[in-house]
Amino acid sequence: MIMKLQHKVAIVTGSSQSIGRAVAIRFAQEGARVVVNYLSRADLAEQVVALIRQQGGEAFAFGADVTDETQVKAMVDAAVQRYGTVDILVNNAAVDPRQSWQDISVADWDHVMTNNVRSQFVCAKAVFPHMKKQRYGKIINVSSVTFLTGRAGYVHYVASKGAIIGFTRALAREVGADGVTVNCITPGAVLTETELEKVGSAEAQERITEEIRKLQAIPRRQLTDDLVGVFVFLASPDSDFVTGQTLNADGGWMMH
Repeated sequence: MIMKLQHKVAIVTGSSQSIGRAVAIRFAQEGARVVVNYLSRADLAEQVVALIRQQGGEAFAFGADVTDETQVKAMVDAAVQRYGTVDILVNNAAVDPRQSWQDISVADWDHVMTNNVRSQFVCAKAVFPHMKKQRYGKIINVSSVTFLTGRAGYVHYVASKGAIIGFTRALAREVGADGVTVNCITPGAVLTETELEKVGSAEAQERITEEIRKLQAIPRRQLTDDLVGVFVFLASPDSDFVTGQTLNADGGWMMH
């Protein structure tokens, strides 16, 4: 089997669980050496690393607040020291509080914008010198289908995810001549362990599932495995002439 990311080095932010975890594992299966970034759950990150190594891959965990330039630089330096460079960055880490817009304080707003938007800027800026030096790099930003739906109850979150799409397009213009592509993925309503924790009861989860089935062309819940192939495509040479794009992967919820 041909590995599409053989010998590449990838940093996946927020990869101790959920979408980031699935991406880190799949990248390793495709031959990439992976930095599993986490904020607070070192135990979960080490589980991801252990699984990758059991499957014959290479990975290590690194705890860093991706909104903090100093911590991000330390993470990138650690990747370069161990693996020689950084070829792929997946800006996945994010927060998604649910609040009525009138209940959102300025501090709440800033918290979401800092974690969801500034973090992507900080991480991209940190890896870019290494990508520019080798004249090759892949930056993949994670937005959300909620930007396309304009979902209520998430005003600060939806605004941040819209900003990521703008950031993707503008950055692609800046770095294309340096051999770096920048693209964005908008996942749909992905069933993850973090969602299950938030929703709670099986009855509530079934109501959400039924609502989503009615909205999507593919009438089932989206799983993390439904997304990983899209990330591999944008991280691999198959997409070397694709940049500044937003790839919507939501089971046909929004036809974009």
